[in-house]
Amino acid sequence: MSEITIDRSLSYIEGSQRVYDETTTLEKTKAQLKNIGVTRIADITNLDRLGIPVFSSIRPSAAPGAISIYSGKGSTEERARISAIMESFERCLAERAGLNANIKSDISSPVMVESYKEAAESYNIVEPESLLLAQPPQPDAMFEWVGACDLLNGEDVLVNVNAVYHPYNPPGMCQQIFKSNTNGLASGNVLEEAILHGLLEVIERDAISTAQFNRNLGKEIVLTEEDGYVYELARKFKDNGVDLKVWLVPSDTGIPTVIAAADDVKLKDPALLVMGAGSHLKPEIAVSRAITEAAQSRVVQIQGAREDTSREGFIRDIGYERMKRLNGFWFEDGEHVSLSEVPDLSTSSPAEGIDTVLEKLRGKVERVLVVDLSREEVSIPVVRVIVPGFELFTIDPERQGKRLKAGKKRGSSRNRRERPWKRR
Repeated sequence: MSEITIDRSLSYIEGSQRVYDETTTLEKTKAQLKNIGVTRIADITNLDRLGIPVFSSIRPSAAPGAISIYSGKGSTEERARISAIMESFERCLAERAGLNANIKSDISSPVMVESYKEAAESYNIVEPESLLLAQPPQPDAMFEWVGACDLLNGEDVLVNVNAVYHPYNPPGMCQQIFKSNTNGLASGNVLEEAILHGLLEVIERDAISTAQFNRNLGKEIVLTEEDGYVYELARKFKDNGVDLKVWLVPSDTGIPTVIAAADDVKLKDPALLVMGAGSHLKPEIAVSRAITEAAQSRVVQIQGAREDTSREGFIRDIGYERMKRLNGFWFEDGEHVSLSEVPDLSTSSPAEGIDTVLEKLRGKVERVLVVDLSREEVSIPVVRVIVPGFELFTIDPERQGKRLKAGKKRGSSRNRRERPWKRR
């Protein structure tokens, strides 16, 4: 069984969207970092002149094919540290037993090997094609299947393991149907937080993929002093000679999704043409996540330590002027909207947040899947959220679905595949 039980007794701390305060979260996670192989948490904020907190987590024992340096960002040092730590738990628990050097126990969901035909005859399965395949599976190929909970329909299903673990290396008899990734991989203080964060990330990737593919970023959010700390975050860019555009991305889910695009007009470094994105039920948190992720992207490029930042040399060979020209639509003037005009969908508990997201997805997708990746040795819950049919063009341009191509286009599409906007 893959049943997920949502605890409805949990509530957020007043004035926050978390069930524990930051001090408690740090205390809970600090003692377990050694268990997942993390050897160091480093403050790398001062590598950049913006001063927006960015932290780095180092896990040398990461499985082959995975990165070993993770980054975290936030509007405060505590939040950035927590962000880096939580990504460490996500990356570790995404590795399957046998490949994971630190965690020996397996997930609770059952795993089986069957051909598509055999699995479909005996079980309720998720069609592989609904995961947006670049090429159809081989006839009579064998696949690994794992139990997942479909939150939208309240039933157990089997989904291809390729969509769950990262990195994914199938057994010799099984076919791999796409490159694994971390989309929808999320952790939290409690399981409910992890599920909500995973849902929001999948929604974010879907929205920004459609926006990028169609070169339609939506409306420009104009921040003012009334917007408090998010205005101050944006000011750090302007005060340091970095142009910043903040966009409210169009999405049929209605869940606030924001892109922040940054251009260092002082250094004119093409590698520092970066973006960040965020989705959240509370608009100001979506804006904060997008802006701080843009700051994180700058620091990661400056640091040059992560294994997934190989774009730097290629982009610098192309040059600043050409990259700015190819991606000028990120900095065009758009229809303005204030942050106060963006609907606030935030709730008082993670369970209510999950309910809100599911209601927004109902009628647009057939399934919303959760696989619990939590392990006995670690008390931090980690999940993989999968929404079949939702787009991920920003991380895998070969996989394109109907939602991507149904998006409203803006301007020419001839340069869609030239993608300097590398995110975390």
